[in-house]
Amino acid sequence: MARSERMNLTEWLSTALLRIWNRAAVRADKVELSRLRNQRTRARLLRYHLNRLIHTADNRLALPMIGSTAIQKPYDADWAWRPELWRGSLPAPGMAAVENKRKMGDEVTLFHDCTVSELTLRQLRNTREADLAPFGLRMDVFRFDGSFLSLAVDLPDEVIAGLGKRHLIRLETIVEMEKPLEIFARLNIRHGPNTEQLVRELPLNQKDVMVEFDLGYTRLNEKRVERAWIDLIFEGPEMNQVTIRDLTFSRRPRAEF
Repeated sequence: MARSERMNLTEWLSTALLRIWNRAAVRADKVELSRLRNQRTRARLLRYHLNRLIHTADNRLALPMIGSTAIQKPYDADWAWRPELWRGSLPAPGMAAVENKRKMGDEVTLFHDCTVSELTLRQLRNTREADLAPFGLRMDVFRFDGSFLSLAVDLPDEVIAGLGKRHLIRLETIVEMEKPLEIFARLNIRHGPNTEQLVRELPLNQKDVMVEFDLGYTRLNEKRVERAWIDLIFEGPEMNQVTIRDLTFSRRPRAEF
């Protein structure tokens, strides 16, 4: 059977089934109870499969597309990257009472020193046309009895390759909060037995939230760079909801003086 013929047959069957269920719904208040009970069982089974289809279709057809790598980056950047959590669907999209050092995906880890964790993390779907990232991360903080709360994002090997003092590392993000708080970004670069650290406060009062780390001010041993990661540090997070709609990184050469 040709493909067009199969499609026509499928459409005909779908139309016929739609008419059958429409007629059953119209007559539901008059049909005998034994038949109505059987129809309800079949309707519930059909609804289960339809809900699965609708959920998957909404997820795939919503903007932006899952797996999108579209990133606004400096024209002279030689590397740009969006972490997995903001790029694709995670197997476990949410967790409650999150323990210290709990990971979400392969690249993001939550750190805190709470005695009792009242923290939740959830990956959510971005659907606004203005969003480039398919997914976002929502963190709810209720009672907080700890002294620190941070998200660590491991940077990939691509940024380490050839990394030197001549580079700038840029972080760009979209953050929503229920109430104001301070968020600091700390770049960590391990080289041999030492770790260079650069700290910047995110300008959350600005439309475009962006910070840059200038490696020209570090004592980086370019021949021994082993690992790099970013810590997002939240100050005064209690009774707040923080949504990170997007998080991207890029690398470019710094201006020569």
